[in-house]
Amino acid sequence: MTTARLEAFSDGVLAILITIMVLELKVPHDATAEALRHMAPQLIAYLLSFIYIGIYWNNHHHLFHATERVNAAIMWGNLHLLFWLSLLPFVTAWAGETHGAPFPTACYGVVLFASGLAYYALVRAIVSHHGANSAVARAVGNDVKGRVSLVMYAAAVPLSLFDYTGLAHLLYAAVALMWLVPDRRIERELHGTGAS
Repeated sequence: MTTARLEAFSDGVLAILITIMVLELKVPHDATAEALRHMAPQLIAYLLSFIYIGIYWNNHHHLFHATERVNAAIMWGNLHLLFWLSLLPFVTAWAGETHGAPFPTACYGVVLFASGLAYYALVRAIVSHHGANSAVARAVGNDVKGRVSLVMYAAAVPLSLFDYTGLAHLLYAAVALMWLVPDRRIERELHGTGAS
């Protein structure tokens, strides 16, 4: 089976998630900068989550550009990823509304961790289906950046629960910054310049 339907479905889901997140932002009743300042936690949470969805969309696009065919394991792996990403609007709104309280911040981290783990599992399913010498396998290698991201998410969750939410937010932002530029390993592999 080709990847076209899976990619189109995933693109649609990610577009809907962004729409849901922006609809969660409530318009201030006052026409002042002060009213907007009170919304800063919600706006920051929205911005970070928008960036995360953008990162997943970019890397998903690159990943499936190098994927020639899909099987049931890849399709279920993709749905697993979309499930966790579909929870992002909920935890974004909750963390923003509660001004980064410990438990909602930890739940935000759990969703980020589970999304990262689901993406990692999706990549492994693709490599398993295409073989260890496939373009995806060569490009991803042992995925140090992906593993470091998971460790940072895992560290941020207990930090949040012990009321170090500022540090947890820094870790979430640091992971986003690491991935802000789309992963170019697959592009380099497909263009024959090798992966680093």
